[in-house]
Amino acid sequence: MQTTELLDLWREAIYCMAMVAGPFLIVALIVGLVMSLLQAATQMQENILSLVPKLLSVGLVMMVAGSWLLETLTGFAEKAITSLVVIGSGGGL
Repeated sequence: MQTTELLDLWREAIYCMAMVAGPFLIVALIVGLVMSLLQAATQMQENILSLVPKLLSVGLVMMVAGSWLLETLTGFAEKAITSLVVIGSGGGL
């Protein structure tokens, strides 16, 4: 029983990681693609032209979705700690 509970906790950890990292990765991917197309169209091959917009867009995602991301991480941390205490004491969830 404890093995399945621990595996469920790992599954939830991976899901939480994907939910938190997803917005950053998607925005950075889209901005990087757009900047690469602009660089190819203008034939300017400067690395900083791609880096600065990515950093600004990731910062914007942090400002817009920061509270939701923090709530998601806090909720998972609370659930994980209580689950580990229950699993460690030998009881079930």
